[in-house]
Amino acid sequence: MAVYGGIQVHEAERWLDALTNAAFDRRCPLSKVHGGNARARTARQDLLCLASTFRGEQGESALIADSLSRWCQHYLTETEWYVLVSGKAPRRRPDAAPTRESEQETPEFIEALLQHKVG
Repeated sequence: MAVYGGIQVHEAERWLDALTNAAFDRRCPLSKVHGGNARARTARQDLLCLASTFRGEQGESALIADSLSRWCQHYLTETEWYVLVSGKAPRRRPDAAPTRESEQETPEFIEALLQHKVG
């Protein structure tokens, strides 16, 4: 189970910029955001709607930050969240068995995602 922190109102613009850039960067395959399936298109469209609402000052900033936190919980893996928040590549435990999620975590993926870090 992933542990996601809430996004603060004053961080919303940085998060929107980082997530939008990562969502449309093909070098950085966010596992549930890229691809040709409907879920990926919905994820990008939801993110663009949040960004448009925020930048157009059409909604309360606190509600947008809360919606952005829920978007992250729904569409990002724990590793993707960690890299975006910390700006560091995750450490691998030597005793951990490889999973489908960890197989995707190639150095190129991490390097591309690090370019979109929030902090």
